[in-house]
Amino acid sequence: MTAKEYNITVEEWADGLYRFAFKTLQHAEDAKDVVQQSFETLWLNLEEVYFEKAKSYLFTVAHRRCMDQFRKPKTRELNNEHFLETTNINNTNEWKGYLQEALKILDQQSKTLILLKDYEGYSYEEISKITTLNLTQVKVYLHRARKTLKDYLISKKQIL
Repeated sequence: MTAKEYNITVEEWADGLYRFAFKTLQHAEDAKDVVQQSFETLWLNLEEVYFEKAKSYLFTVAHRRCMDQFRKPKTRELNNEHFLETTNINNTNEWKGYLQEALKILDQQSKTLILLKDYEGYSYEEISKITTLNLTQVKVYLHRARKTLKDYLISKKQIL
């Protein structure tokens, strides 16, 4: 990959990478760190990474960095004030809030799979490569995660 292709990659994928990291970690500064580390890793490996594979490479690195964040001892509480303030704007945002809340009940692996497939639009094969799960595991875990989300959202609807 050339420096010019690297710059194109930064422009094209920085926002998506940040969204993925933020939704995974629920902390803006940690997400920014993950994005920075991912692009730094790509820069250090420019000669080994093909331009066509840069997106997959970045998300693989970001996924691994996010998992590293979860392995670290927790030194701070997650700030839910922003979440609470933004969920009551209107009815649509209220359901978005329920969805964000539902994502929090998923285990980390299920949450990552949902984010990669439904938020970022990766194929099952790409997710398999990023997460190092086999294709069948990706499909089964995604099915279970979606069922959990569906059941949670249905229970919320019945409460309302």
